[in-house]
Amino acid sequence: MNRLFGAKSAAPKPTLDSAISNVDNRISSIDVKLAGLNSELSTYQSKIAKMRDGPGKNALRQKALKVLQRRKQYEAQRDQLSQQSWNMEQAGMMQDNLKNVMTTVDAMKTTTKTLKKQYGKIDVDKIERMQDEMAELMEIGAEIQDSISRSYDLPEDVDEAELDAELEALGEESMFDSALGESAMPSFMQDEVAPPQFIDEPPEQTQVKEAAG
Repeated sequence: MNRLFGAKSAAPKPTLDSAISNVDNRISSIDVKLAGLNSELSTYQSKIAKMRDGPGKNALRQKALKVLQRRKQYEAQRDQLSQQSWNMEQAGMMQDNLKNVMTTVDAMKTTTKTLKKQYGKIDVDKIERMQDEMAELMEIGAEIQDSISRSYDLPEDVDEAELDAELEALGEESMFDSALGESAMPSFMQDEVAPPQFIDEPPEQTQVKEAAG
């Protein structure tokens, strides 16, 4: 079998980059050959322009035509190789884009798994209940604030004239207390400390004069 089909090659398969490099090297070598052919054609054209018509001029023209034919073949080959190189470069770009896409997909898969694990630990119903409890507590707090800051108005059945009289009496009592001072004796002790009032009337002036006479 090996004699018919040959042994399987153990050499590594060429990569896309190496294939592009090989084609570019061939294009470079063709460019060198084309430069030489162009120089040769320029020499022939210069000589033909100076020669008169005759066998020598015709022979030189034939040589120039062969060089021109070879140049066209090289140019055609160069165009083919350039197209091959461009196609392989496009394939390389598509391969790079595919790698980037696969990397992005793998990253998204990993992120999705992580998010599923994280979100799986969250109880949405529990969060909803907590939000409801917070709303109720906010309402209770608002009611408490309203109750604390409530203003108390005077009852409608209170007579303002009576309030004015009471206020005036409080003012007079305050003035009386300030007049007595802090050392004033309380009213319940005044009867006990005051001197006895046993003299009803002062002595008459006539009786005093008779005693003197």
